[in-house]
Amino acid sequence: MIVSQEKETALRERMEHLGVREEEFRETFIRSSGPGGQKVNKTSSCVYLVHEPTGLSVKCQQERSQTLNRFLARRILLDRIERIRTGLVAAEKTRVEKIRRQKRRRSRRAKEKVLEAKHLQAAKKGLRSRIRPEE
Repeated sequence: MIVSQEKETALRERMEHLGVREEEFRETFIRSSGPGGQKVNKTSSCVYLVHEPTGLSVKCQQERSQTLNRFLARRILLDRIERIRTGLVAAEKTRVEKIRRQKRRRSRRAKEKVLEAKHLQAAKKGLRSRIRPEE
């Protein structure tokens, strides 16, 4: 399977837009693993791509074709560079940090305060019960 010319030009335009040049990539070809049989065992179709300035790296072995894996690796790497530049990574880190703080164990004092509030609420609700006539 070969990458269409439109997709190739779209990738080049995206690289230009992000200010990434082809010379900034270090590309290595290694043998794939997994499904694909004799084809992937004999050929080095897995692409390992490193963007030198940022240090980001991608290993792509989705397809049996080296050409297609080269294209896909570049696309994945551009996605990562774009996420870093737009600040999505920072937003994701803050979201993860917030979840981590929420899951953290409460201190003894915090637990006591929560229990105290619960007891007060229970006392309030207890006062709402029906008034029964005394016999």
